[in-house]
Amino acid sequence: MYLKLIKKIMSVKIRLQRHGKKQKPFYWIVAADARSKRDGKYLEKLGTYNPNTNPATIDLNLDQAVQWLHNGAQPTDTARAILSYKGALMKHHLDGGVRKGALTQEQADAKLATWLEEKAGKVNTKKEGLSKAQAAAKAKALKAEKEANDKRAAAAVEAAKVVEEEVAEETAVEAVADEAPEAVAEVAVEETATEVATEEVVAEEAPAAEVAVEETPEVVAEVATEEAPAAEETNEEKEA
Repeated sequence: MYLKLIKKIMSVKIRLQRHGKKQKPFYWIVAADARSKRDGKYLEKLGTYNPNTNPATIDLNLDQAVQWLHNGAQPTDTARAILSYKGALMKHHLDGGVRKGALTQEQADAKLATWLEEKAGKVNTKKEGLSKAQAAAKAKALKAEKEANDKRAAAAVEAAKVVEEEVAEETAVEAVADEAPEAVAEVAVEETATEVATEEVVAEEAPAAEVAVEETPEVVAEVATEEAPAAEETNEEKEA
């Protein structure tokens, strides 16, 4: 009687009432006066809807939702999709057949149970498919990450080899540069010693030559003086 009275007084809608954090909505499924605000007062809370999961999580009081449908409540498009997903519209349809005498309550309940089982099977299949897809995506991501790590490691090894080769080359060049001045100094010392020795030899030989030059005129004069009397004596002997 109370629901029929409400139906006469006001039009009722089954709709979603937003809750939750920013960018993470969480909805209540409510029966509310069509004239009230979206997040305002409601007549009854029928369940919850969480779209943040995959598949979405829906918790619905099936009997109460069907009762509001029997009393003429009109669901919004989103609420209708949720009610259809959970079997509320199917139950509402079967209950209409029972009221008309087309079905017995047992038949209606059996059909609803069969429909719910099929729906649950489809949902489980979807969940399994999503789980496999997530596992495959995770494995693929791990493989890609491993390949990237291997490439980075190989690049690091190559870079280390290049650095080692450069360091070895620089060390060799520095060693040659360190040894070169010593070799040049030794050669310079040897050349200097050679020059000194040459100068000493020349210095020793030069005076002897000078002495020979200086002594030659005197010797010639002495020889000429000694030979001159001998010549005179020979002339005197001839005259005698």
